[in-house]
Amino acid sequence: MSKDFGRPPLAEENRELVEQRLKEVAESTGVRETQTVDWRGMPAHFEVIDMPVDALYYNPGTHRIRAQRSHDPASDRKLDGAPWSPDGQAYLHHLLKALPSDPSKPDPEFAVLMESLREFKQNDPGLITRDGVLVNGNTRRAALKELGVASMRVAVLPESCTWEDINTVELSLQLRKEHRRDYSYINRILAIEEQCAAGRHLSDIAREFRTTKAKCEQDLWILTALQDLLERSRDGEAQLRLMDFEQHQEKLRELHRRYVKESAVSKEQADLMKETRLAVIVLGFSKTDVRLVEPDFRARYLDQRLPDEFKIQPAAAAVVTIPGLGRSVKAADPKVASAKELTNLVLKAKAVEGAPADVSPDRYAAATRTRKAVWQAVEDALVPAGKDARVRKRKQAAPDRISDACQDIEQCVTDLVMSRASSSLDEEAYDEAIVKLRGSLSKLAVESMRSIKAPGDGVSWLLDAVRQES
Repeated sequence: MSKDFGRPPLAEENRELVEQRLKEVAESTGVRETQTVDWRGMPAHFEVIDMPVDALYYNPGTHRIRAQRSHDPASDRKLDGAPWSPDGQAYLHHLLKALPSDPSKPDPEFAVLMESLREFKQNDPGLITRDGVLVNGNTRRAALKELGVASMRVAVLPESCTWEDINTVELSLQLRKEHRRDYSYINRILAIEEQCAAGRHLSDIAREFRTTKAKCEQDLWILTALQDLLERSRDGEAQLRLMDFEQHQEKLRELHRRYVKESAVSKEQADLMKETRLAVIVLGFSKTDVRLVEPDFRARYLDQRLPDEFKIQPAAAAVVTIPGLGRSVKAADPKVASAKELTNLVLKAKAVEGAPADVSPDRYAAATRTRKAVWQAVEDALVPAGKDARVRKRKQAAPDRISDACQDIEQCVTDLVMSRASSSLDEEAYDEAIVKLRGSLSKLAVESMRSIKAPGDGVSWLLDAVRQES
C-alpha cells in the first residue's frame, strides 16, 4: 500500500495555475503536445503545459532515491515528518544529484543530464499531479533548478489521481527501456519487493520490469540476504545501509548462481561458501577475487592466515530446540557458524568505519584495525587460491577440448542424417575434413603417449587405433 503524504502547502495555488494553463492549451489553435501514460491499465493521453520550476514539489515517495534516504538519518526523519517542508525538499534535491552508492559525492550522470539540458533544452515532459507533485521528472527538475531555468514542461494527471496512482505511474514510466537514467540496482529490487508485498504475481511483476521471473526471484533472494546483513552489522548506533551494496550487483548475482548450484550437492557447503563470499564482498574485493572463494577456501587457505583473535569457534550443539513447540532440529554446522561469526565481525567493523561521527576515536580505530587485519588475511589467502585455480584450469583444458570435439562430432552425425534425406552432402569437402581429423588424431596420440605414463582405456584405444593406421 502506498503511503499518503497529504497535500503540499501550495496545492490550491498550483491547482488554479494548472487549470488556467490547461484551459489556455484547450483554447489555442496550435498543435497541442500530449504525453501517453499507462493510466489504470489503459494508455491515456495527457495535456502538456509549462509550470514554474519553483512551484513544483519533489515526490517524497519516489523510488529513485529510496535506498539513499538512509544516508543522513536526521534528514530522513525530517523528510518523513514534514515531506513538503524546505528541509525535506532540500534533502530530496541533494539525493537526486548525488551518486547512488555514496550520496556524499556528486553523480557524474547528473552532470551529463545538466549538460544535455543546457545544450538541447528539455526533450521530454515531466508528469505532475494537479497539486504540483512530480510523478516523473524529479531528477530533471533538480537539474533545471541547478541551471536556473524558470519553467518546466509537464503533463498533468487527472483530478482523481491518488497516491496509489502516483506510485504505479512512476514505476511504469521509469521502467521503460528508453528512459535515460535507470533506477539504481538497490532501488530497483526494492521496487520489486514492494510490488510483491502488494500481492502481485511475480510473473506480472517480471513483465512490467521487462525481465524474467527467475531474475526477479534472484533479486528477491539477494535483497533478503542484504537485509539480513544489515541487521547483523548493527553495532550500537552504527549500521550498514542498503546503498552500501550498490556497486556489488554482479558479485551478488554470481553468489546466488553459485549458491544454487552448490546447494544441489550440499546445503552446508553452500552456506559455508556464501558466508565467506559475503565477507569478501563486504571487504571490497574484485569480482575475479570473489570467484576464487569456493566451499574449501576457508579451510585450505584462509584459516592458516587469519589471526587467532578472529578464529571464533561457537560452542558446538548437536540440536537446537524450537521454543514453544518442544521439537528439535539439527544445529548449524560449526564451520558455517564460525564463518558467520567472521562475517559479522567484518560487517560491524565496516558499519563503525562508515559512521565515524557517531563513534569514539578508539572504537573507530579498533574497527579499522579489525577490517585491515581480515582484509590482509583474505588477500594473502587469495594468492595460493588463485594459483591453484589456474592449475586446475590448465588441468581441465585438454579434457574440456576433447569434450567439445565430441559434441561437434555428435552434431555432425545428426547433420549427416539430415543431408542424406535431402542429398545435400558435399562429399569431397567431407572427405577432406575426415583426412584432417585423421592427422589431428595422430598428433594427439603422439602427445598423449609422451604425456601420460599409465594410459587408461580411452588413451590406450587412441594409441592402438593410430598404431594400426600406421
